[in-house]
Amino acid sequence: MSGFKNFLLKGDLVEIAVAFIIATSFATVVSTFSATLMGFVGKIFDQPDFGSATIAEVNVGQFINALIAFVILAAIVYFLVVVPYTRAKERFFPAEASGPTEIELLTDIRNALTSRS
Repeated sequence: MSGFKNFLLKGDLVEIAVAFIIATSFATVVSTFSATLMGFVGKIFDQPDFGSATIAEVNVGQFINALIAFVILAAIVYFLVVVPYTRAKERFFPAEASGPTEIELLTDIRNALTSRS
């Protein structure tokens, strides 16, 4: 069980591949959710979606639909993947205490060399 936990919480190529596969299949869920949301928006504005919306005779409806789908996807990924992953990583792999910075080390070396003179 410990090995599986380490696999889940440490970044590597296999984890990225698994995430890509899951994200690809999750895109269908987000598309369906977006279509459902557009149905509600369509009821409000008495249109099925923004596909036929125009501004100064320029069709911007498809862009609005894509933008809404992107915002929904970004919010879902952030709240359902990034936040829990970050919390789990902090819980199981706490940050190590940082040592002295490079400048502090160089200052110590300089002080040691000047005291030897």
